[in-house]
Amino acid sequence: MADLVIPKHVAIILDGNGRWAKARNLPRTMGHKEGCKVVEQTVEDAARLGIEYLTVYGFSTENWKRSEEEVSALMTLFRYYCKRLLKIAVKNNVRVIMIGDRTRFEEDIIEGINRLESETKDNTGLTFVIAVNYGSRDEIRRAVTRMTQDAAEGKLIPEEITEETIASYLDTKGIPDPDLLIRTSGEIRLSNYLLWQVAYTEIYVTDIFWPDFNKDELMKAIEAYNKRDRRFGGVKK
Repeated sequence: MADLVIPKHVAIILDGNGRWAKARNLPRTMGHKEGCKVVEQTVEDAARLGIEYLTVYGFSTENWKRSEEEVSALMTLFRYYCKRLLKIAVKNNVRVIMIGDRTRFEEDIIEGINRLESETKDNTGLTFVIAVNYGSRDEIRRAVTRMTQDAAEGKLIPEEITEETIASYLDTKGIPDPDLLIRTSGEIRLSNYLLWQVAYTEIYVTDIFWPDFNKDELMKAIEAYNKRDRRFGGVKK
């Protein structure tokens, strides 16, 4: 442990809740509930390990296509989780940030998200970023829309746009790019998650379903990260 380099920013695709439930003959909603418990524990584990930023894929823009019953259950769970997460954040000095287009949610959920952010903004520990109604292509589309508007108003000179300029219009403005991306359930794809931000991120895939993820699995990912020969443009980092 003492010799391990702890990544500054870890991003996670929380995959396999439904399959975990199905394997136990349980409704999919039970998988999501169990997954939320694992998120809570992972936040605490990450904070104790010294990880500074933890970003999780909570609800994607594509998740609206799921059955009305499942989406409704997820919204109910999200309402409950917003309140519980506030207590956890205060207890652990965690700052919470939500990325994604929150405008599609009902007003009480938006208020819950806003409260989470406002009441934890001065916390100095781990920054916990939750992607809700998030899709990277949508994020980039929204960023380009704002950039176009600013250019039309003379606030932005197109010829002077840099990568840093583009990054400043993304939902993750001010947040460093992930060092390590973990995906559970064995799927090897990004699923429209942080496409701009993970350009140089190390990716670790485990067959474990998210509800079975724990500190030992997190440590396996960090150990694998430490074995990577990280190079940027041919230069070792």
